[in-house]
Amino acid sequence: MRMRAVVTFLAGLAVTTGSVYAAREIMANSSAAVVEAEQQPTIELVEVIVATRDIEFGHVINHGAIKSMPWPKEAMPDGAFDHFGPLLPADGKEPRRAIRTISKGEIVLASKISEFGEKVTLTQSLGPNLRAVSIKADTQTSFGGLITAGDRVDVVLTQGRLETLRSATILQNARVIGFDSEKASFGNAQGDAKSVILEVTPQEGQKLALAQKAGTLSLLLRTLDTAEDVELGSISLDDVLWEETVETVVEEPAQKKVVVRRGTDVETRMFEQ
Repeated sequence: MRMRAVVTFLAGLAVTTGSVYAAREIMANSSAAVVEAEQQPTIELVEVIVATRDIEFGHVINHGAIKSMPWPKEAMPDGAFDHFGPLLPADGKEPRRAIRTISKGEIVLASKISEFGEKVTLTQSLGPNLRAVSIKADTQTSFGGLITAGDRVDVVLTQGRLETLRSATILQNARVIGFDSEKASFGNAQGDAKSVILEVTPQEGQKLALAQKAGTLSLLLRTLDTAEDVELGSISLDDVLWEETVETVVEEPAQKKVVVRRGTDVETRMFEQ
């Protein structure tokens, strides 16, 4: 009985010691976690106004195009808005418009929007030392509502008639900034757009002005990636049709040769058989 009591006592002592040690470890880890959490700096969040969809040049800034979301205060860019008041017009007041394209999820900045009722012009959308040029393009193949402001296009010149018909890419990766029409908006070509307005360098503007006098211009819509331009030569109608040229060989008829000698004179006569 004494031995059993001693074993029981020792087992209880071991359990008690283990429990105390485990409790001490848990308390130590909890304290360390609290200290570490207290040492980490807290991120202060503020409200910022962002675009809920792509807002193209000239489009109105309204409540359906923007929303408020939390943003780190230290990461707030200059010109950002923290509430809707400065962006939305009061009753009867003209709205503000985008003077630069604002992408979905992008912070709305003061540098990208007009004042209330301010007239938006194409000049506000041009990059440094660039020009805006309006060209008449083939509306059947170029527009159809597929090309919008902000897209990038290649310009193809087609000239000549019948056998002399040729085409060549004269400009690549030009940015569309608007459309010239009474009904077409800045953001969409619509079906009645008569010409397209491109952002170009002064040299490219000269090239397009000359090309308009030489033939018909068409637009090729480019992808959104940053693929490099490639050098493209002009092609003719023969390059498109791949016509095979059949060469007709005309065989000469067999001939008979007759040599006539008269003294020292020799004459050769040829006769067809």
